[in-house]
Amino acid sequence: MSHRQIERISGIFVVVASTLLGMYSFIYPFLIPNLSQSASPAAIRATESPIMFVLILGISVIGLLSEAQLGASSARMVALAGMLIAANSVLRFIEVAIPGPGGFSPIFFLIILSGYTFGAQFGFLIGALTLFVSALITGGVGPWLPSQMFTAGWVGMSAAFLAPLSKKLGWEGKNGEIGLLLFWGAVWGLLYGAIMNLWSWPFLSGSPDQYWQPGLNWQATLQRYGVFYLATSLVWDLSRSLGNVLFIGLFGKGTLRILRRFKRRFVFLVEQPISVPSKTDVNSKDKGEANAAHA
Repeated sequence: MSHRQIERISGIFVVVASTLLGMYSFIYPFLIPNLSQSASPAAIRATESPIMFVLILGISVIGLLSEAQLGASSARMVALAGMLIAANSVLRFIEVAIPGPGGFSPIFFLIILSGYTFGAQFGFLIGALTLFVSALITGGVGPWLPSQMFTAGWVGMSAAFLAPLSKKLGWEGKNGEIGLLLFWGAVWGLLYGAIMNLWSWPFLSGSPDQYWQPGLNWQATLQRYGVFYLATSLVWDLSRSLGNVLFIGLFGKGTLRILRRFKRRFVFLVEQPISVPSKTDVNSKDKGEANAAHA
């Protein structure tokens, strides 16, 4: 099986498996008719957290193995992933040590640019493993961590789908490319918080116009969640969104230039080995042609 085939299969597996598992972990509480809302979300989620944690780490390991097993260029990609995850983890440590306003975070711009440059699988790994490593450093390990890893992984994964659009529009290396990435960073600043709220919202109780109750139809569920989001999360997420725009605007061009230089120098693909004829083979061929001519 060629490198391209393995990369394609691995990439499809990471995208599909992470999407299905992540969606299930967020949606399944809405499917339970007698969901208990008397205990804290952390206490309820703690029972499922180890399973989800093992599954998302398994997906990440498969992705890393597919990057690492096929020669020197792949080894360099794994090394690059390690450096990006380490750098982002340090940024998150600084974020925790010196808290910014609301949901402001410096880590998402690098996740977005990594997925945009190197593809969906690589972007998912940078997002998910950044949250994992930084949680170990900052003491942020808890039942919420698998959901954070899934969501941050989706940030990097989804950025990969911007690259074909940018290329088609002729925006690569131009201001339009940065504008597209700024838009994506702004959207994910809001979307990350909107998704992560679902980790706890089904288990909360309170005002009937803001909180979910078992048996509600999907229209009422969306309406109540919209009110809840506007009241509790929007301002926080706007801070994250503005942070993404700020970091991509300030460092986007330079970071893309570095990542692309790495890609040009070290990421290559050999479809099939080239057979170089030996001197003996050449001589034999020449003799055969000479004999055929005399005949």
